[in-house]
Amino acid sequence: MSVVSVMSEDTATGPTPTRGLRLPWGRELTRADLATMPDDGHRYELVDGVLIVSPSPRLRHQRAAKALLSALERSCPADLEVLFAPFDVVLAQDSVLIPDLIVARRDDLTEVNLPTAPVLAAEVLSPSTRRVDLTLKRSRLEAAGCEHYWVVDPDVPSVLAWRLVAGEYVEAARATGSEPLVVDAPYPIRIVPADLGA
Repeated sequence: MSVVSVMSEDTATGPTPTRGLRLPWGRELTRADLATMPDDGHRYELVDGVLIVSPSPRLRHQRAAKALLSALERSCPADLEVLFAPFDVVLAQDSVLIPDLIVARRDDLTEVNLPTAPVLAAEVLSPSTRRVDLTLKRSRLEAAGCEHYWVVDPDVPSVLAWRLVAGEYVEAARATGSEPLVVDAPYPIRIVPADLGA
């Protein structure tokens, strides 16, 4: 059975983004179904056949994502590339994610998507995506073998970094405010959370 999860900053202000969508019933959704989604500014993702619809991000979210992109690009080695959403990460026919940022091996990238788990996936939390980013997407990326998963909370501000160890995410580093986050993998990176939302 197809399921749609709609996330909205304020559901009382109008129709949901799925209004008018013609979704198949009686089966899980696939990558082919994503091609039928409207180009309406919403983010359409699949997690195990479940459609996740997210609204356009807030200004604070975009500023944090832009600053994180800059920080990740500064020391990114030549065999890796940092990409900003939207760019599809295809984990399976029924699981297509669009992390806010990814670090991927250049050799793994195609012109239209990343057909494997990224080296690092990063999400900037917002009220509408917090629960999905911290649970559902984290779990799916962990199962797919994504080596590093980060979440940035621009409201705190903070950065939490997990690293895949023996198939499970363990906390690799955490920083809040002006305290720097310093990691050596996937490559040496230093980020001050307070600088991500300025």
